[in-house]
Amino acid sequence: EHVLGDEKYTFVQDVANPRSCTLLLTSGNDHTLAQMKDAIRDGLRAVKNAIEDKAVVPGGGAFEIAAARHLETEAKKNVGGKAKLGVQTMADALLSIPKILAENSGFDAQETLINLQEEHEKGNVVGLDVATGEPMIPGMEGVYDNWLVKRQLLNSAPVIASQLLLVDEVMRAGRNMRKG
Repeated sequence: EHVLGDEKYTFVQDVANPRSCTLLLTSGNDHTLAQMKDAIRDGLRAVKNAIEDKAVVPGGGAFEIAAARHLETEAKKNVGGKAKLGVQTMADALLSIPKILAENSGFDAQETLINLQEEHEKGNVVGLDVATGEPMIPGMEGVYDNWLVKRQLLNSAPVIASQLLLVDEVMRAGRNMRKG
């Protein structure tokens, strides 16, 4: 039995074959406690997804930079006309992830993105080290993303973009009807 603050708790430790555990979270206010719960839930969900998927991809924006580079160098060869603009737009959209990582980490987004892309051009699969702003090899640093999340991103982004364009067309048609 241990006393934490004003409460008494019983801890069962050193169990031979543990099947579960309990996390005890305490905080000075409800907001911080809710944030801690959300962070733990997100972390556990990421582990669950990786186990179920049996797949992870390099993190730190490495996947997005590699995918954008593939679209710009390989996929554009297989399309013509206006479709090339769509391929380029998708590549640009993918690059927003490493840009946002750089900005949120306090680094210049453009400079960081250029450094990452130059490393990829040399054949190195690198992501952003958010502590230094320099390219790093995600596998060496243990930085991975869930394939399930990336697959969802790749599947839902074009659908969302199409829906937004459809809304724009409907709004434009409505304005034209009022004018006419």
